[in-house]
Amino acid sequence: MGTETLPHIPPYGSLDLTFKVKMVSREDIESFLDRLAHEGATHEEVQPGLWRVQPGGMLDADVIVHYNPPVVVLRLKVMNVPKDGAATDKLNRRLLELNASDLVHGSYGISDGVIVLTEALELSHLDYEEFQASYESMTLALATHMRELASFREET
Repeated sequence: MGTETLPHIPPYGSLDLTFKVKMVSREDIESFLDRLAHEGATHEEVQPGLWRVQPGGMLDADVIVHYNPPVVVLRLKVMNVPKDGAATDKLNRRLLELNASDLVHGSYGISDGVIVLTEALELSHLDYEEFQASYESMTLALATHMRELASFREET
């Protein structure tokens, strides 16, 4: 039997097991928004990395898209927080229930006296299909919940 030489295998600790992932760029997000235009949405960049998207159709709300590495944030204003404490308590409870039952990734929250629907997506592995699904999930959720949530709106 001959002597075989095995290839040298470095010890596990010295292997470089890291790999580089190309993060989605601001230009990629812009192209995602351009693709949404085929479904009737329009968008404008209001400042670098910040877009206002109008879904079109019956939904009269703007989706704000903010490129903020390592994430892109989608945000939609739902309504002002009611001033009536009892109504606010009921609304908060209902929003938490909707977060638990109807929203897969995004969530309702409160920011500066406004009810918002937000979702953050990691740029390191984002593709158009995931971006589109998140966008459509948010707009569908708002369209579905709006009638119920409107009952909490105060007359101005």
